[in-house]
Amino acid sequence: MFIDQDRGAWPGADFERFVLSRSTALLGIAVLLVGDRGHAEDLLQTALLRASLRWRAAREQPEAYVRRVLVNLARDRWRRSRRRVAEQSLDDTTPRPADRRDPADLVADRTAIRQALAGLPRRQREVVVLRFFADLSVADTAETLGMSEGTVKAHTNRALARLRQELGEPETGRITEENHAR
Repeated sequence: MFIDQDRGAWPGADFERFVLSRSTALLGIAVLLVGDRGHAEDLLQTALLRASLRWRAAREQPEAYVRRVLVNLARDRWRRSRRRVAEQSLDDTTPRPADRRDPADLVADRTAIRQALAGLPRRQREVVVLRFFADLSVADTAETLGMSEGTVKAHTNRALARLRQELGEPETGRITEENHAR
């Protein structure tokens, strides 16, 4: 990316430090929001570009700014995808091996969680990703998504119930909004 430094458009060393220190965590959030690493990388690149172009406004809370842009870009992508013909992933056509526990199951567990997240309605997925994977408070999640704290809690409880059902989690040691609240 080339930005004309003579016109003062380059955000500078602050922005570079921010990108170096937080881009990995922000990529993780993007992956969970859209369910695909390639699309997530594209979203993050676009979000960082937008942050760089509006660095004066974003500099106070750059991570919150970029998270908000990521959520908006994921929503736009979701809206566009609803108008497209459905695609079938190659992973859906490959037969699954019988369940067995070995170190590779960690990868399978991550895949199952990603698939379960992808099956959630958009708002529930956004809330779960921001609350549990980005470790935001209810208030910060509400601010990022532009909704009330009560709505965040309601979406969280519905999403967790659906994830428990989808993933077959036992009743003991359950995560709830009450024991995760900050």
